[in-house]
Amino acid sequence: MSTPFVMTAGRAAPLGATFDGDGVNFAVFSEHAQRMVLCLFSEDGKHEIERLDLPERDGDVWHGFVSGMRPGQQYGLRAHGPFAPQEGHRFNPNKLLIDPYAKRLTGHPIWDDALMGYTVGADDADLSFDKRDSAPFMPRSVVEDPSFSWGRDKPPLTPVTESVVYEAHVKGLTALHPGVELPGTFLGMASDPMLDYLTDLGITAIELLPAQAFLNDRFLVEKKLTNYWGYQTLGFFAPEPRYLHRAQISEFQQMVARFHSAGIEVLMDVVYNHTCEGNEMGPTLAFRGLDNLSYYRLAEDARFYHNDTGTGNTVNVDHPMVLRMVMDSLRYWVEVMHVDGFRFDLCSTLGRTDQGFDRGAAFFDAIRQDPVLSGVKLIAEPWDIGPGGYQLGAFPPPFMEWNDKYRDTVRRFWRLDPGMAPGLADRLTGSALQFDHSGRPATSSVNLITAHDGFTLQDVVSYNEKHNEANGEDGNDGHGENYSDNMGAEGPTEEASILSARAQRRRNLMATLFLSQGTPMLLAGDEMGHSQQGNNNAYCQDSAISWIDWSRAEPDFHAFTRRLIAFRRDRAILRQKLFLHSHERAIDGKVDLFWTTADGTPISESGWEDPALDCICAEMRTASGSPSYGETETAVFAVYNSGEGREAVLPEPPEGSAWVLEIDTADPDAAPRTLTGTALEVGAHSVVALVLEPLE
Repeated sequence: MSTPFVMTAGRAAPLGATFDGDGVNFAVFSEHAQRMVLCLFSEDGKHEIERLDLPERDGDVWHGFVSGMRPGQQYGLRAHGPFAPQEGHRFNPNKLLIDPYAKRLTGHPIWDDALMGYTVGADDADLSFDKRDSAPFMPRSVVEDPSFSWGRDKPPLTPVTESVVYEAHVKGLTALHPGVELPGTFLGMASDPMLDYLTDLGITAIELLPAQAFLNDRFLVEKKLTNYWGYQTLGFFAPEPRYLHRAQISEFQQMVARFHSAGIEVLMDVVYNHTCEGNEMGPTLAFRGLDNLSYYRLAEDARFYHNDTGTGNTVNVDHPMVLRMVMDSLRYWVEVMHVDGFRFDLCSTLGRTDQGFDRGAAFFDAIRQDPVLSGVKLIAEPWDIGPGGYQLGAFPPPFMEWNDKYRDTVRRFWRLDPGMAPGLADRLTGSALQFDHSGRPATSSVNLITAHDGFTLQDVVSYNEKHNEANGEDGNDGHGENYSDNMGAEGPTEEASILSARAQRRRNLMATLFLSQGTPMLLAGDEMGHSQQGNNNAYCQDSAISWIDWSRAEPDFHAFTRRLIAFRRDRAILRQKLFLHSHERAIDGKVDLFWTTADGTPISESGWEDPALDCICAEMRTASGSPSYGETETAVFAVYNSGEGREAVLPEPPEGSAWVLEIDTADPDAAPRTLTGTALEVGAHSVVALVLEPLE
């Protein structure tokens, strides 16, 4: 079948398919290919209508230009080269490949053995060569013009000290919301009901679980499950097709613009540490078939892959062209899609070199010098499963980091584990041991009680054990230690005393989060009592297990959480850049942090070492060394009491001032009240927070 398409030289940059008004330029990186073929498909994508060789090679970039081609053209790639797995090469031109720079994909691969570059079941396994065409089972890459009328869109540029991050799943947050017209889509995510809810709650940034195109793993599909979370990226430039209502990338841009109009930043959870192609027994979908030796970190026996990620492969960001792809992708999402930052999954992997983790690795240096990326919010998940992978506190500025030590310490203190008071004090003040170096601010610690990976807040107080039976892995998946406590019954109960204790524990955990120095992150649904029925690894649960049931929302706990967020917003002392180290302040000669027991006695070194210490009081002020425009004479006094009820002695207020009780988890609905005495009755297992205010 003849077509009007004619290939000419084109340009080596930019990479990918670029429409310029006259046609489309194609540019593809492959260092070891011997021939690169562009495959064009019919308008419905069902028929391959032409194959055109990319005629030029500049360095390791193959390129060509097709005049007259328009956006919407569906295409794929076939790469010719050596099939020599022992040498790291897995070229197979029988396999249709996704363009790594594709801006849209038509869907997801349909699982079939033809997707494999080797013959499934052959005696020599992945050393065999499969000749079947994979095109019938592969999605198509699509030529897109990403131009968008942004109007007056401006990034909110919320200071990190004012940020409240809300981690959410596009479908999980919207699927059961009665007012969202397009649930499970980007458009539904930024619908009026969602914007109203988030702004009323006080959220400043929404952190989306993976929204780049990802794969449904074969073993999940065979169990009639799905990759719900999305940590198996297939296309680093393409929005996930299932979240597009009309298959238009502008839907993502509309979502971002609407969030911005509400003053909410959009952060993306991105997965550049590995791809969805797995190990040597995985499918050939894109990177493996284009240049396996360049895209992946291979073992000494190049047949096999380094697996620092636990997914079968590790992306080789040491290679300049692979690093360029990652950087181009990040800039695309900022400059073209207008996102405000990123959370990097298993970020330790991106800092790995042949010598191990290096905070000065090429990836970090590239981001830090980049005029676009250095100005957005960057959050690292500071670990992977490889040797030396746990790197909390080791990332260079301006990175923030998920702080799992915060999560575990706070849970254990309120679970009444002995000896946790010193750790809690460290976490309340920004985890200085980990982060107070290299000029890093206290906001570098992203404080969390829960996240998508693990129990929800409701389940932290309702289950002692994980209940992952629905995942079909015989309960072997998910974290074994959750530092949770069911308070007397496993799972749902009608026992009033247990329900009351659980509610109190949740309030304590939430109050601790929003009274801590650092950057707070709230898991979507925690503020309304969402439960996953004890499942602490719901990665494959596109079901009622994961979806937030708005009809079961708890208005009282939601109101309490909203109150905590507002209290934090109005009290700059709780969200400082500088660390509190009990240093004297120039403004009044008082120290910026003072720890006491409930009776007002300063906590001594031996007192901190007492495993029975179950109540600590913190008097906080603006940090010593703060610039004059940030200084204030006010203070916050907080009591964290995991023991029995007791009287707490209040610091003596200056003349003309008094302590105002603002937060009491034992009496969450109480209005603020000014105290006139020298002590306060603090309920058992509770948190109180007071503010020093001038008397009127």
